Amino acid sequence: MAVDQQEFRNCLGCFATGITVITTVGPGGELIGNTASSFNSVSLDPPLILWSLGRHAHSLKAYLATDHFAVNVLREGQEDLSIRFAKALGDKWAGVSYEIWDTGCPILPNALAVMECKVANTYMGGDHVIFVGEVVNSEYDPDGKPLLFYRSAYQTLGSGEGV
Repeated sequence: MAVDQQEFRNCLGCFATGITVITTVGPGGELIGNTASSFNSVSLDPPLILWSLGRHAHSLKAYLATDHFAVNVLREGQEDLSIRFAKALGDKWAGVSYEIWDTGCPILPNALAVMECKVANTYMGGDHVIFVGEVVNSEYDPDGKPLLFYRSAYQTLGSGEGV
């Protein structure tokens, strides 16, 4: 039985995710950045994470050619950055401030959390490439709240009170 793509997309939309901007520097020194909600932890020892990028993405070759990338976890109120870095083309970095840390990847200074990673592996996964990174540096804001995506819309946590 074939799975209807729209039905599958709607099903996946029921899983709330955080939003990240994955950044690196391309082979010509150009700054690269893409919005990704396909981010996940893999291991604490060693510290590994993963994210995936569509095989049709214009920036795929740049990510495949680099040894490092950074994961910038967006916070509430950063919808504009999510939208900007989700675009396929154009100067995504125009007017965006950034810092350079140890790996040379651009870091969004007001991100909720940042992880600089060394590429550990890449895998083909259907119409995406899965990047596994070993975290070599990290920082986070213990008081911030994440920007969330649920059923094709941005969401916030609310009170932040646990159960």
